This record gives sequence, structure tokens and C-alpha cells, in this order.
Amino acid sequence: MESTMLDTQKSAALWLEAKDLMPGGVNSPVRAFRSVGGDPLFFERGQGAHLWDVDGNRYIDYIGAWGPAILGHAHPAVIAAVKAVLDNGFGFGAPTPAENQIAKVIREALPTMEVVRLVNSGTEATMSALRLARAFTGRDKIVKFIGCYHGHADMLLVQAGSGVATLGLPDSPGVPAASVANTLTLPFNDMAALDALFAAEGDAIAGVIIEPVVGNAGVLVPEPGFLEHLRALTARHGTLLIFDEVMTGFRVAWGGAQCRFGIEPDLTCLAKAIGGGMPIGAYGGRREIMDMVAPAGPMYQAGTMSGNPAAVAAGLATLAELAKPGVYARLEETTQQLARGLKQAADEAGVPVQVNQLGAMFTLFFTETPVKDWETAKASDTAKFGRYHRLMREAGIYLPPSQFEANFVSLAHGPAEVEATIAAARKAFKVL
Repeated sequence: MESTMLDTQKSAALWLEAKDLMPGGVNSPVRAFRSVGGDPLFFERGQGAHLWDVDGNRYIDYIGAWGPAILGHAHPAVIAAVKAVLDNGFGFGAPTPAENQIAKVIREALPTMEVVRLVNSGTEATMSALRLARAFTGRDKIVKFIGCYHGHADMLLVQAGSGVATLGLPDSPGVPAASVANTLTLPFNDMAALDALFAAEGDAIAGVIIEPVVGNAGVLVPEPGFLEHLRALTARHGTLLIFDEVMTGFRVAWGGAQCRFGIEPDLTCLAKAIGGGMPIGAYGGRREIMDMVAPAGPMYQAGTMSGNPAAVAAGLATLAELAKPGVYARLEETTQQLARGLKQAADEAGVPVQVNQLGAMFTLFFTETPVKDWETAKASDTAKFGRYHRLMREAGIYLPPSQFEANFVSLAHGPAEVEATIAAARKAFKVL
């Protein structure tokens, strides 16, 4: 392991304490740095594109709270919006006008979400959408794609991505076999496998859930025609197509991946950006489907804190900023410049990498082979990624601590951050 030059004594002391207080010392597994080596850093503040740890070290941040900090950290408009509601209380367990407002914004941006239900997380959104697909179709089987992560509900912890992939866990103990007996899996970007499964099981499948641009195996971009074929196939068999846009919603385009690719799913799941960093999620779709949800219909789903004023205020402020002209062109341009610069720096050093990028998401894979699915992603050199991560961290660049996660660029990242990141990477590649 490369030796660290940063003073991280306070983080080290907090880490020692945390390991006695929490499972593995963390409240979410990938934070533990197991796959990259070294000890986690403890942070006390963020501003714009930067984070400061408890020892006072500053980093350019490419995690962005795992996606929602799309405006950058502590954006003034978001902070002001949250402060404005706190004096009035931040949880009533009753309707508020702001819930109507955010539902309207979501529906205007994603017209396929005719009716919206707010929840508190992406996991709640996906598990609710799949329950709804089963209720609406009267079928039991669901399909997910290998390497995609849709939250930690029992039925979805099969060949999952994100922290499950990072820790090398094929499945999770504690999930009864019966809970996943009706979960079928397919490789991403494989139309032949898709056709074969639907030929055998199509009329028994309630729903197919997919990250239209995968972020939880690292970034995987759909090949031309794949999503269109999936949409046609599910429609033919009366199967609901569910887009998990927890990462891609309001990040790869104002209307999400479905707008960017021109695909209309039956149900959509959102989180991350619609809360500006506060806990929130949503699922929604055609009215005839959503009318199954209680109290309009018999499929029960509830949440005491769903639509709480603080989270909704942060979301409305974030979406108002994202709706401004030129925002997504600027995000895309910044991310493309960074991706091109990283690839060029690696090529100059003779280090084989693939840089997958779409919208404000990218992943650098240490492999010579183009990465299009979980099989090609997991063939990457994770040991080399771990060394790269430590070198970049030492240079003040904070990357996701896993080869199998997306990097997120925010509107606060500008030419200075891009140049500094590429310069740090160029030095790291020379060491590698």
C-alpha cells in the first residue's frame, strides 16, 4: 500500500471508535474502504465541489453524496429553502402544499409519471414499484439485470451491484430462498438472453426493473437498440417496464434517461436529485397502474415521513436550479472533458483503461476490454484501482471507494477542478 502523507490523525481516532460502535465501523458498507485499502476519512463539511475532512484536508469530491449533490455541496438556494421551512416544523404526518408542488415538477419533467407517490429512499421506491407491478398484473415473477443494484429489499439482493459487488457477495445471508424464488436475472445489453427468457417465461413476468444507464456496476451504457427492444418485448407480453432512475433521474437529462433515449417505461423510480441531498424518493407511472396504490386501491404502501417538508423544500430548490437553461449542456461538457483527459493521461502512461461516461456520470475501469456488462466490468483490475484510489486520495481527489461505482460531476465542478483531477491522475498513472 502506498504510504500516506496527509495528516489524518483525527480520522484515524474516529475510525477506531466507530469500529466499536457500528457494524464494520460504518452505516453503509462501501464507506469502509474494504476494496481500496486504507482507512475511511471522516468529513465535517462540504462546499461546492469540495469536501473537508476532520483534519482540515480539502478534496475535490466525485461522490457527491452518491449522486444527489448535483448542484455541489451546500448550494445557497438549497440551504435557504431548508432553513425557511425548519422554523415551521419538519414533519407533520399530514399533507403539505409543497408535496403537490414537487409532484407537479416531477410530472412535467417525466410525463410518464402521471401519478406520483413520494417515499423516503430509493429502496422504498423500487420495492414499492415491484409490489405494484405484481398487484397490477396478477403475476409473481420479476426480472433484474446482473450487476444492477435496486436497494436492499430481499427480492432484489440477487447478483446485485454497488456495495454487494464491491464486497464480493453473490447474495445476502438472511434472505430466504422463497423471497428470491421469483426473481430472474439477465445480463445487461444481451438481447439474445432477453429474448430467450421471455420466450420461456414472458407471460408469467410481472415486471422488469432496470437501471437504464447502470451506475452500480460502474457506469454501463446501453447499446443501441437494447432499451428499445426491452420496451417492445415487455409491451408484447403485458409485463411492466420499470426504470430505476434513482441515479439517472435529473442527472443524465432533465427528464432522465427515459427522455434522453426516448423510451416510455410503465413505472419510474426516483430519489437522489429530487431531494438535493435530503432523504427522499418517489415512484410513479400511468394513472391506471398507480390507482392500485392505497388509499386509491388495494396495494398497501405507507411512510410516516414521506414528503416531509425539509426534504421536499430541498428537492424543489434543487430542481429549480436544474431547470435553468444550459445546465445539462454544461454538466455534460465538464464530464466529457474530464473523461477525455483521464483517458489521455492513462494512454500516455501506457496504462490500459476504459472510461465509460454518459451525462454527469463516469467510471474509469482498469481493463483493456470495452466494458458493457457485469462480466466485463468484474474483469477489471480491482487491485490496480485500489492503488489508484489511494494515490488520488493522497493528491486531494476523493473518488468512490470501489471500482464498481459511478463517479458524479456537479455544476460546481469547473475547469480548475477538471485540470487538477487530470494532473493528479497523470501522476498516479505514471506510478502505476
